Amino acid sequence: MKSLAVVILNIALLLGAAATRADLTIEITQGMDNPTAIAVVPFAWEGSGSAPVDAAQVIDDDLARSGQFAPIARTDMLGLPSTEQEVFYRDWRALDTEYLLIGRLSTPPGAGLRIDYELFDVLRQSRVFYGYESGPERDARMLAHRVADKIYEHLTGIPGAFATRLLYVSVTRGGPGEKDYYRLTLADSDGAQPLVLLESREPLLAPTWSPDGKHVAYVSFETGRPAIFRQELVTGKREQLTNFQGLNSGPAWSPDGSTMAMVLSKDGNPEIYLMNLASKQLTRVTNHYSIDTEPAWMPDGKSLLFTSDRGGKPQIYRYDLGTGATKRVTFEGSYNARARVAQDGRNVVLVHQQDGDFHIALLDLVTNRMQILTSTALDESPSIAPNGSMVLYATKAGDRGILAAVSVDGGVKFRLPSREGDVREPAWSPYLKR
Repeated sequence: MKSLAVVILNIALLLGAAATRADLTIEITQGMDNPTAIAVVPFAWEGSGSAPVDAAQVIDDDLARSGQFAPIARTDMLGLPSTEQEVFYRDWRALDTEYLLIGRLSTPPGAGLRIDYELFDVLRQSRVFYGYESGPERDARMLAHRVADKIYEHLTGIPGAFATRLLYVSVTRGGPGEKDYYRLTLADSDGAQPLVLLESREPLLAPTWSPDGKHVAYVSFETGRPAIFRQELVTGKREQLTNFQGLNSGPAWSPDGSTMAMVLSKDGNPEIYLMNLASKQLTRVTNHYSIDTEPAWMPDGKSLLFTSDRGGKPQIYRYDLGTGATKRVTFEGSYNARARVAQDGRNVVLVHQQDGDFHIALLDLVTNRMQILTSTALDESPSIAPNGSMVLYATKAGDRGILAAVSVDGGVKFRLPSREGDVREPAWSPYLKR
């Protein structure tokens, strides 16, 4: 077992720890029918040497990946303005551009890196939004993601989620007589800057984020049986939370971060338990002869969703922590599992079986309407973005495991295959505090 025991995350990202075999690439496969045309002009650089990041390209890629925008190609631009005085609206109307984004990167004394940006409505010929982002130069790409978040929110009314991160497990097949090689990997929301948090010859499963984004939890088989670990991102410090006989799986942080739901079979049958993370005291939640697994918290922290076959087939149930009442949530289809809840507490993404294939579906808890989002045959492990707009999941492309994403209305899709090996078990971070 090998871990990055003492690692400063931002320094590791700066020094190029991203050079792993698990880096992801973006392939947009489906967008909206009428995306908004926007021109993201290369940002001016007001400093010595070369700019630390092509901020405009990062923003351009973010907006394109959302499927809701159609960025204008740089080769088609008739000018490269960096100030309002240099904007000639006729040039952008000629390209049928609806919005224009310009900006500047600078390094003010003692302020690290600053990105100023201005958004213009081409048809109305006016500046409609402006601002800046600043921070350490090593966070240059994240600053650009934050600008993309602001532009996305201004134009759609929905907070952006580009300045978030992903967890996933990458697997490199072992040679003859060798075990596979597993890596728990952290990356930006676009798959860039991958950083290996943990690597092992034993399986790694079920990564999940703490609500504050400072810790992750996962299941590792390094002790010879499954065990749940918690790891601090900044220092790499790890703590083993469980070491019970049998199954130890399904870690899920409560919304306030004080409690972790998990699946243990220490008493003979897989059941849902709660662990107080300060005292390590366990409280058993379910008590049934069936298999109860895959807990997920509702955003208010008052109830849990989980998968159970107590009705004969895997279905989603809801447990009320206050009353102890359990009720079935899914009724459409013979298989529904791995529920994950959006922050609005209304939409739930899950794995749904239809005609023998496993798809990602969206369940509206208010209307009970089930919508199938994917059309591939073996989709699993859904994770929803913190703004509720996109669902990340694992699927197959040929004989390789890849990650893919779909919007909650099914209209936007893209894939994130790795350049080498399989990727699986994705987990989208919460919004990250600065």
